[in-house]
Amino acid sequence: MDTRWPSACRVARTRAHRSIKHWGLTLAVTLALAYTNGVAAAEAVERAGKQVVDEVCVKCHGTGLNGAPRIGDGTAWAKRSAQGLSSLTSHALEGIRNMPPHGGNLTLTDVELERAITYMVNQSGGLWIEPSSRTRPVADRTGEDVVKARCVECHGAGKSGAPRVGDRAAWIPRLKPGFDSLVRSAINGHGGMPPRGGMANLTDAEIRNAIAYMIQDSSAAK
Repeated sequence: MDTRWPSACRVARTRAHRSIKHWGLTLAVTLALAYTNGVAAAEAVERAGKQVVDEVCVKCHGTGLNGAPRIGDGTAWAKRSAQGLSSLTSHALEGIRNMPPHGGNLTLTDVELERAITYMVNQSGGLWIEPSSRTRPVADRTGEDVVKARCVECHGAGKSGAPRVGDRAAWIPRLKPGFDSLVRSAINGHGGMPPRGGMANLTDAEIRNAIAYMIQDSSAAK
């Protein structure tokens, strides 16, 4: 009888157990790293100007606390905006008077601060373009976002002959040449409307979204 067989079996089982434990540990580490990287990626998403203002800046700029220029105060912001975005961002990064560096939130990136400043300037009469990400593309704005931010200025009341949102009869003739033709007109400018509705940073997709939103709103049952 070969007495080596049981011993060989024990060795094989031990190796198998070790292999399983090693595989299990490797899988656990892999999953943990994947989860950590996923969380880090989620946290790395840059916030829009409004989001930063709502989370951080409104505490002082909402009421003018400690001498901060109040959001909506065109006179107060006109003096600041004349300095330019780079200068205002430098002040926000380093801190100025009663405002601590980064507005007291060190997790804010430079771009997020620039966006927050731009948002407050625009809410106070400015027409600045919100900076886009330097590291990743920014998601297209929805049709509703674009319309409320820009198009409603003329299409809300039919200013300068613009088809009014909600006026189905006014939109029908514009649609006869086709939707793509309407989009091209918006991109290139038409009549009293400047190219891209006067908002140079609108993408073609965002213009399509805005037009589709206005048409759908005008076609909906009232």
